[in-house]
Amino acid sequence: MNKLLESHSHEDINIASTWSPPIPAYLEDIYWWTYTRPYAIAFWDREWLVNLILFGNFVRLRDSAMNELETGICSTLQISCVYGDFSSKLAQRVAKNGSLDIVDVVPIQLDNVRRKLPIGDRVHTVQCDATKLKFSDASYDQVVIFFLLHEVPASVKEKTLSEALRVLKPGGKLVIVDYHQPSIFNPLRYLLHPLLKLLEPFSLDMWKQSIESWLPKEFVPAEYTKSTFFGGVYQKVVIRV
Repeated sequence: MNKLLESHSHEDINIASTWSPPIPAYLEDIYWWTYTRPYAIAFWDREWLVNLILFGNFVRLRDSAMNELETGICSTLQISCVYGDFSSKLAQRVAKNGSLDIVDVVPIQLDNVRRKLPIGDRVHTVQCDATKLKFSDASYDQVVIFFLLHEVPASVKEKTLSEALRVLKPGGKLVIVDYHQPSIFNPLRYLLHPLLKLLEPFSLDMWKQSIESWLPKEFVPAEYTKSTFFGGVYQKVVIRV
C-alpha cells in the first residue's frame, strides 16, 4: 500500500502522528450534542435509532453503498465514522490481502468505531481532517463517504471531495450516500425542511445543489452515476476517476 501508514495495529495508527488536528469550530458549535461528547455517542449509536432517523432506510442505504464497493484485494478508505454497523459490515468485506482505513477528526469517534471493528492489521483508524488527508496521491482503490457531506459547510464539502479524489488511484471509485431534495409529492419534504434547518443547517445545501457542483472544476469523471431513494430523500452518487 502506497500510504503514509500501513501494517500497524489500531494503537500504532493513533500515535503515529505527534500532531492531532483540532476539531473544527462548526463541529463543536453545531454538533456537540451528537458527535463530540461521550454521552452523545452512547445515546445516538444505536442501530434502531439510526434506522428511525433515516425513516427505516438505514439497511437499504448501507447495502446500496456496499454493493458499489469491490470485495477483492483492494484498499478502501472510509471518510468519517458512521453510527450503526456500517463500518463493521465494511470491515467484514475486506479481503485477506486488502485493507480498510477509517478517518475522522474526532478522537472519541475513532475510539467508538474501534470497539466495533475486528482485531487485525487489515483495518486501521486514523485521526485526521477530511479536508487534509494524511495519505499520498493515488493511494486507494475505493473511497466511501456515508452521510458526511450534509453535516459540513460548502467549502468543506469541496475540500473533502477534492481530497477523496486525490487519494484515489486511476480507475478508482468514490461512493457517496447522503441527503437529497425530496420530490414535491413526498410529504416528508415539508417535514424535513424545518427540522434540517434547525438541527443540521448545512444539510439544505444538498437540496439546493448537486454533489457534482462541489467537485474540482478541472476534474472530469470517467463515470458519474446518481440514484435516489425514498421519494428523493436520499441519493447515491458513484464517481469513477
